[in-house]
Amino acid sequence: MKYLLGLFLACLLCLPSPEAMAQISDINSAINKAGRQRMLSQRIAKAYFQIGQKIDVDRSKKALDVSVALFDRQLVELKGFAPTPEIRETYLKLEKSWLAYKDILLGAPSSPDNGRKVLDLSEEVLLLANQGTEQLEKRSGTTAGRLLNLSGRQRMLSQRMAKYYQAMAWGVGDANSSAGLGKARREFADAQAELLASSVNTPQLKDALGLVGQQWFFFENALGQKSGADNRPQTAVATTSERILEEMESVVTLYERLPH
Repeated sequence: MKYLLGLFLACLLCLPSPEAMAQISDINSAINKAGRQRMLSQRIAKAYFQIGQKIDVDRSKKALDVSVALFDRQLVELKGFAPTPEIRETYLKLEKSWLAYKDILLGAPSSPDNGRKVLDLSEEVLLLANQGTEQLEKRSGTTAGRLLNLSGRQRMLSQRMAKYYQAMAWGVGDANSSAGLGKARREFADAQAELLASSVNTPQLKDALGLVGQQWFFFENALGQKSGADNRPQTAVATTSERILEEMESVVTLYERLPH
């Protein structure tokens, strides 16, 4: 009963299953978790902006708290696993940026001024998290590693699009936010096409990617709505971004299981 409850809560908060959250055991697991750090950097900012706008507050707070805790845990694991001095150095730099990010997130109530800092720090943390993922993919040198990185990046892009949307809706977006949202939408569509065309896809992977495609339809529609004072468009983005993230987590888990 406790195990089933844990699975339900993991699904509700769009987290990996207990098996996926086990300690890093191999390079594929490391690439998956490294890529998930990228996603968390963006999901955290999205949740912060939603809290500031009073959008789906309870679930946004849960998403923020759980994402911060998961980032902390995975950072420890990735530092411990780091197979080269260069990769370990990346994670030491990431730790420093993460501490500054977390201080803003947890040090005071959500405010537009802090929201602008969160936007900047989410970019800094993403840059280093992506560097670590790329280094681990290069270390792997396999097709599975490449697909893991690519599919893992889709998780990040789903949250990046929502982050930019919510930042602009709250009035804390910067000059790059609109262009960044458009760029992320194009990159997501292009990568989805590349994943669908992969010759190593199993029937299960094809089905899972099909479900992502269905959620992408709804998410794109939500992103196309102009934000409003009634918060309904922002709520639609909050909801659909979580649904597509959940489906992408399933895809990444399947790529992680490919031979390497």
